[in-house]
Amino acid sequence: MLTSNFNTYYENIDYVFWRSLCVNEGILRRYEKGQFFVEQGYVARYIGYIKSGTLKYVAYAADGSERVVGLEFADEFVADFPFSLYGRKSRISIVAVSPCEIYCISAKEIGMRMNSDEELYRIIAETNVALFDTTYNRFIDLHTKSAQERYDELVAKYDNIFSLFSLKDIASYLNITPTHLSRLRKTLRAKSNS
Repeated sequence: MLTSNFNTYYENIDYVFWRSLCVNEGILRRYEKGQFFVEQGYVARYIGYIKSGTLKYVAYAADGSERVVGLEFADEFVADFPFSLYGRKSRISIVAVSPCEIYCISAKEIGMRMNSDEELYRIIAETNVALFDTTYNRFIDLHTKSAQERYDELVAKYDNIFSLFSLKDIASYLNITPTHLSRLRKTLRAKSNS
């Protein structure tokens, strides 16, 4: 069962189906800190259920700098979804932030199976809608909410996030500088101490 409400698309997907598929039909693979689960420019090989560890989704700016665009935790899923199902090269990298154990199932196999399995096709379509909804909401939040509001919501969703990800990664995810993030944290501590 999920331990967080960080990635809201889980509320709208068939979590049990995806978990069962990965655990029952997948292979448990280990990834060391810094190792790619998916590397930009390559077709992702797997869809995975994270048994343990954390990962980040990274896009690269024109100057080569990293931009963290997503975070994943234990008891969640990791994939370049749906692009891996169609054999498309990834536009992002997915990198282990800590040592991870992930039940991996072949994305290519799932992509082929969905063509003949109507139920699987329906579940994939629902998952796509849920992912789009989450991504769209995050996009809107970046343009309508202050950095303070985004920070407050992040901490409310996952209060121990600073023990799992670096300040730099969290700042990038919030689309602010590490210095700005430090100020936000200091402001929150000052409020809670008064």
